[in-house]
Amino acid sequence: MRKLHILFVDSDPGTHERMQQVLGKDCILHCVRSVAEAKDFLRISPPDMLISEVALLSESGLELCQYVRHTPELDALPVMLLTSCATLQDKVAGFEAGADDYVIKPFDAHYLVARIRLLARIKRLEQRARI
Repeated sequence: MRKLHILFVDSDPGTHERMQQVLGKDCILHCVRSVAEAKDFLRISPPDMLISEVALLSESGLELCQYVRHTPELDALPVMLLTSCATLQDKVAGFEAGADDYVIKPFDAHYLVARIRLLARIKRLEQRARI
């Protein structure tokens, strides 16, 4: 089975390193630090999944999520918000913006991998249903 290509958006380089440690051998991880970089990447080479922090310096991962959901070529892309924004209101806002999953930092590596596998499985099932 081919490795998942995941676009990871977070302004913290330390989190990029942690994600590489957790996902590096099972996935191809592309790390960017801003919504603008993420949009450029999405236009050039859409990944299998998008994982984004909500709080990105002066930007918002929620805006990126909405962009994905309103872009026809990307609207079926699985989106996970991996964030330190942990209130119920934050979670609701994330799902209303179009996120498929919402994971709170700090995260357990095994739990994160399980959630990623679940999103990938759901995407596969949806693709089969369209055929």
